[in-house]
Amino acid sequence: MKEAQAKKFTFNDYWDRYSTITILVIMIVVFGILRPTSFLTGGNLIKIVEQSSITILLGLGEFFAILLGGIDLSVSSTMALSGALTAKFMAEMGMHPAVAIILGIFVFGALIGAANGVLVTATGLPPFIITLGTQAILRSLVYIITDARAVSGLPATFSKSIGGKLFDVIPVPIVVALITAVVLTFLTTKLQCGRNMYALGGNSQSAWYAGITVKKHTILAFVISGICASLAGMVNIARLAAAEPNAGTGYETYAIEAVIIGGASFFGGIGKIPKVIIGGLIIGVINNGLNMVGVSSYYQQLAMGCLLILAVTLDRFFGASRKN
Repeated sequence: MKEAQAKKFTFNDYWDRYSTITILVIMIVVFGILRPTSFLTGGNLIKIVEQSSITILLGLGEFFAILLGGIDLSVSSTMALSGALTAKFMAEMGMHPAVAIILGIFVFGALIGAANGVLVTATGLPPFIITLGTQAILRSLVYIITDARAVSGLPATFSKSIGGKLFDVIPVPIVVALITAVVLTFLTTKLQCGRNMYALGGNSQSAWYAGITVKKHTILAFVISGICASLAGMVNIARLAAAEPNAGTGYETYAIEAVIIGGASFFGGIGKIPKVIIGGLIIGVINNGLNMVGVSSYYQQLAMGCLLILAVTLDRFFGASRKN
C-alpha cells in the first residue's frame, strides 16, 4: 500500500521550473503590443538573438563563478583585452585569423581566468574583491595596448567567418553561443568536474570532506569564465570589424543579470546552462524593446537594475524550495 502522496505544486515549484521562460514571454508580449509592426518581425527577432549572443557568452562564463557562490566582475575587461590583442595580431602583425583566435581564446582568456582563480584561492579574499581589481587592471591594459584608439583593418575572412551568416541565413554569433552552451551543458551534466562544482557551491565544507579539491575546481571555474569572455570578444570585434577600447564596458552587469534571471542562485550550487541562454535573451529583448519604444538609455539602465534586484529578491524568498 502506497502511503506517499503526491507533493502539492506550489508557487515555489513554478518559480523554479518556469520563471525564466515566463519572464521572456511576458517581455515579448508587452513589446509586441507596444510595437506590433516592428518588434515581432522575423528580422528583428533574429537581430535580438544575434545581439544577445555576447551577453549569453559572458553569462555562460559568469555562471560558473556564481555556481561556486562567487562572482567574476572582470568578464567585460577580459572580453575587451582579448579582442584588442587578437585584432592587433591580425591587423598589425599579419597573423592568420585562426592562430590569432586560438591565442585570444585559449591563451589570453584562459590565462586571465586562471590568474583570477589562483588569486582567489591563494589570498582567500572574496572573488568580488579580486575580480574588481583585475577588472580595472585589464581595462587599463586595453587602453595602453591600443593607445585608447580603435584597432581596425581586420581581415575580411575573419569578419565573415565569425560575424557573418551561416548559409547566408543564421548569424554565426548565434551558432558560436549555442555550441558553447552545448559543450558547457555536457560538462555540467555528464562530467564529474561539473557535478563537483554544484557540490562545492551547495556546501563547500561537505564537498571538501567528500574529497573534492576546492582550489582546483575554483580555478577551473574562472578559466571557463575567461574563455567564454574571450569568445565574446571575438564575436564583438568580428561584428564591428574593429576592436574598441571601451568594448564591453558595463557588460559584466548584463552577464550577472543573465545568470540570476536565468534561475541560478547567488548563494551558489543551483542553476542550469539552458536557462542562462534564456536570461541573456531576456536582456536582449528588454534592450531592443525599450529602444523601439523610444526609452532613453538612462532609463534602460534603471530597468535593468530593478530587474536584477527583483530576481535576486525572488531567489532569496522562493529559492529555498530548490535546496530542500
